[in-house]
Amino acid sequence: MSDLSAYTPPKIWTWDSENGGNWSKTNRPIAGPTHDATLPVGAHPLQLYSLATPNGQKVTILLEELLAAGESGAEYDAHLIRIGEGDQFSSGFVEVNPNSKIPALLDTETGSRVFESGAILLYLAEKFGRFLPKDLAARTEALNWLFWLQGSAPYLGGGFGHFYAYAPEKFQYPIDRFTMETKRQLDVLDRELAIHPYLGGDTYSIADIATWAWYGNLVLGELYSAAEFLQVDSYTNLRRWAEEIRQRPAVQRGRMVNRTFGPLSEQLHERHNASDFDLKTQDKLTDSSAA
Repeated sequence: MSDLSAYTPPKIWTWDSENGGNWSKTNRPIAGPTHDATLPVGAHPLQLYSLATPNGQKVTILLEELLAAGESGAEYDAHLIRIGEGDQFSSGFVEVNPNSKIPALLDTETGSRVFESGAILLYLAEKFGRFLPKDLAARTEALNWLFWLQGSAPYLGGGFGHFYAYAPEKFQYPIDRFTMETKRQLDVLDRELAIHPYLGGDTYSIADIATWAWYGNLVLGELYSAAEFLQVDSYTNLRRWAEEIRQRPAVQRGRMVNRTFGPLSEQLHERHNASDFDLKTQDKLTDSSAA
């Protein structure tokens, strides 16, 4: 283990572009585009530019839920943004999201750009009047949990996930620090889900969709390969909730969109029509019969 005490922060920090492990080529201390490129635009009013990270899954799951609920206006084109290759720094993407993070949504019907995953969920829920209670008290409780997720997930992703799974060197202090916080968050969720079937009440909402993409995937063993390390089986109410949501057909479809990792049968790099899933199902059946 490296000696943490050997590092003394300099008086003025300077950027070492080679330091940062797998993401050193895309992480940088300045904003703005690195190259000119026009974003593709498909046939539907909703244009999504994303990757199937947990933040990306939030939006595709909601869009698939809206379509399953009969909202034909939620048809969308999902364009793949390969963040490891720097697609998020194109001039076209920066116009939609100046923060250069996925997901980003362009609604050509209203001319609205929407960035930050929580803002996209809220925008779509309000646009279609679905998956967010209309009663003020119930709506407020759902939004409590949506904003809880937006504030808590960086400790899981940029904190625990980075130091446990991605950091070029493993240090005990940050892993212990963020493991402790992640387990505290899991306990927060487990206690809430002992009282209510869903976050904030009896109704499935965007709070559940947003939180499942991070903490549901985590306890189901789909994130950072850390389920055993975190002893996730002890969070029985959270596991029940995560399993129930995973069984929803719209969730199963949504998590496939813009996915470039895992089994090929679970990857749908781009989605432009509902029939794209049918083609993927045919591929899966073909693979099974060949085996």
